Amino acid sequence: MVAGRVVRFDGARGYGFIAPDDGTDDVFLHVNDLLIPEQQLRPGLAVEFEVEEGDRGLKASSVKLASTVGVRPLAHVRASFPGTTRPVDGDDSLCDVLTSDEFLHEVTEVLLATAPTLNGEQILQIRRGLLRFGKNHGWTED
Repeated sequence: MVAGRVVRFDGARGYGFIAPDDGTDDVFLHVNDLLIPEQQLRPGLAVEFEVEEGDRGLKASSVKLASTVGVRPLAHVRASFPGTTRPVDGDDSLCDVLTSDEFLHEVTEVLLATAPTLNGEQILQIRRGLLRFGKNHGWTED
């Protein structure tokens, strides 16, 4: 089994994508490969799945909720800020809410790794916009 997080899922079309925790490319997800109710899918949900070769590339199968043992929801944040990621109050799902500093740290690491030609001002502008976006979606707290 591979651990990962749902990136997005379109219920009307019946498909979406999962980002494996190991950092490899996103994997296609089809509603027919779910072992959980479709209504539980949402961005950030930690899942476990098998990877198969599909007609158009890698696809997830036997998708289920991740067990709490061995799940690394945000490996980089956990490594940098041990013990600081936590579940949303009243929600026992496996989604994490980050502090603004944790979120900005994670965003900066991703930007530096994926777009090394960005300058400092560009990174700051992107971080501000993503932090507003994250706060509006309940992904961060102060």
